[in-house]
Parts: sequence; structure tokens; C-alpha cells
Amino acid sequence: MIHFEEFTLENGLHVVVHPDKKSPIVCLNLLYKVGSRNEKENKTGFAHLFEHLMFGGSLNAPSFDEPLQAVGGDNNAFTNADITNYYTLVPANNVETAFWLESDRMKSLNFDQKSLDVQKGVVIEEFKQRYLNRPYGDAWLKLRPEAYKIHPYRWPTIGQDISHIEDAELRDVKDFFGKHYVPSNAILVVAGNISVDDSRRYCEKWFGDIQTQDPPNEQIPAEPSQEAARFIKVEEDVPQNTFYKVYHMGGRNDANYHSADLLTDILGQGRTSKLFRRMVDKSRSLTSVSSYVTGNIDPGLLVIEGKLNDEISFEQIELELAEVISDFRDNVKPEDVKRMQTLVESSFAFGNVELLNRAMGLAYSAFLGNPDLLNQELALMKGVKTIDIIEQSQEILRAENCTTLYYQKA
Repeated sequence: MIHFEEFTLENGLHVVVHPDKKSPIVCLNLLYKVGSRNEKENKTGFAHLFEHLMFGGSLNAPSFDEPLQAVGGDNNAFTNADITNYYTLVPANNVETAFWLESDRMKSLNFDQKSLDVQKGVVIEEFKQRYLNRPYGDAWLKLRPEAYKIHPYRWPTIGQDISHIEDAELRDVKDFFGKHYVPSNAILVVAGNISVDDSRRYCEKWFGDIQTQDPPNEQIPAEPSQEAARFIKVEEDVPQNTFYKVYHMGGRNDANYHSADLLTDILGQGRTSKLFRRMVDKSRSLTSVSSYVTGNIDPGLLVIEGKLNDEISFEQIELELAEVISDFRDNVKPEDVKRMQTLVESSFAFGNVELLNRAMGLAYSAFLGNPDLLNQELALMKGVKTIDIIEQSQEILRAENCTTLYYQKA
């Protein structure tokens, strides 16, 4: 059980405190409720751009890293479709440095053309290296707009087109910052060797006077049901023929989410999974295969992907995959479910040893609506029944619910 207390400042900042006296450090994890789903379709990639801009310095701290490193601290961040998450780790006796730095960039981030140009260059280079200049890098650039027709999940976190970052102007990023990076749109988790009272005192001191506004009231369009199979084929200079299949499924708070998540573990996670045993070990039609869920807050995707052996055609893969899925629906066994639940339990226990993982877990659970979901997650996974897996496989793994990408080597 991960113990915590929570409170909200007058400006709307939601704070969750997880004291751990055994830890020599304190973690400040600041989650902003903004990701690529909150962007406009002609100005994508802004949330990821801000992940970089937030390290460019603020009014009273021209360098974020230098004062933090001077007290033995460390930090990093990530962005996805739904959130942007920043974390700072410091020795417990230097915790106030973390509060100062994190609050100063929320209150007075350094906006100037030079900083924007530098970070735009970094993001543009990342776009080229990760998505345009490496094998299969653009697979999701092609898949997303085919799987999603109106929801903003149709573009990746890096952005829909490199020109959106190239053309970003100072007024654009200022508007985006003022709308999303405010106390009322953030969740701060304070975890480690610090009391609830001290956490509250530091929060009031450093964050309490930051002006805020109401959280953005955005109407994000719901993706309509997919009624027919969709298909893409590309030919590029890649090492192996590869397939991607994506199926629409419920969002992170959906009642059936954990059943779908466990389904992918049994179907395609690891060497004991159904897909690996049949298509890698037995028939050797694939050299690798995996399945997973995207885990988005809005309805997301169940993904199956694999790399083909040279002698195997995409048509052969389709037939064999259809057989595996059909057999899976009819032959999910209670022992399969129990085995995977045991592995999940071990993974939960191991993951929560790290203070940072607990802090991020509490922040994300609070984003989903309840920080105690972190404590409930394992019970929800262990509560999945064999019939739940079967029903989800029948609901999700349908041809008309699937978008397929064949990535063929030239």
C-alpha cells in the first residue's frame, strides 16, 4: 500500500504527498494535463516542444540544470499524447531548491526568440533522426492518420509535420503556455523524505502566489467506430518486411481496459505468448512479434506487430495470424490468465520499489481522477476473469476494427 495525502492550493494546484522516511531523497513530479491531444491540427508538436523549452531557464534561474546539479539533484521529462511530465530528484536536505526551480518556470518561463530557435532546432533534428531517417521510423506517422480520422490521436507526439515546428512563432508558444501550464491544469506529487506539513509549507511558499485560470475547457472530438478494415502498404529500404495491426479499444478509464491489457500480455508479450510460440518458435514465419496497448485516456489502440522471415509473404502472415487469433478466442485457459496475473503482480511489486515510479504513478492516477488508483491497479488486474479476456478478444480483434500497415523492404 502506497500511503499519501492530498490537498489543493487556492490557485487550483492539486498536490499529492507521499512521505517515505527511509528514502534519502525527495522527488517532485509535476504533471501537466497537456499532450498532443490538446493541440490544433495546424500547430502540432507544441507539447513536445515545451518539454524542451521548460529547460531553457526562467526569470530567476537562467539555467535550470546548474543550480540543481550544484545540490546533487537530477531531472528529466517526457511527453505523450495525454500528458507532459517533469520530475526532479534532490537530496532531502536540499529539497527547497527543487521547489524554487519548478515553481519559477511555471510562474515565469524564459520566453525569447533565441531560446525558441535553439529548441526548435533540437526538436526538428529529433524529428529527422527518429521519424524520417531510420528504418520504420515513419510507421506511426502513416498509421495514426489512417486509424484515427477526427481525434487528435491521429498525429504523434513529435507532431504531424515538421513544418509545424519550423513555423512556430513566439506568440504561438506564449499562447500555448498561458493556456496549459498553469496551476489549475497541473498535479504536483511530493514524494520521499519529507513530511506532509513541510510539503504544504513549501507548496504555499513557492507555488501559492502563481496566478491561474480555469483549466482549458476543450471539446476533443470522439472518434467514430471503425466499420471497415483499412490498409496501407509502403515500400522502403528497410531490413525486413514488417506488419503493424492496430485495433480500436477503450480508454484508460474504461471498465474493460484491464481485460484488454491482460489480453495483449497473453497474446503477444514474451517467449511464452501465443503469437511467439506459434509464429516464431513453431512455424518460424516471424523473427519477432509483440502486442501491447497504447493506454490512452481516450479510446486507444491494441497493437500487434511483427517482422517477417525472408521467405514468408504478407498473405501467409494474414492467414496464420487469423488462425492464432481465432484459436485464442476459443481456447483462453484460466491457467493462462493466472500465470500472466502472477507475472503482473511481480512487476508491480518490483516497479514500486523505486521512489520515482511511485511518484509518477500517483501523478498519473490523479490525472485519471483518483491517486488511489495506483493502489487499486493490481486488484483490478487480478480481478480479470477468463470470460473477460474472451469477450474483449471478440469485441476488439475484428477485421473491420483493424488498420493494417505492411512495411515492405525495397
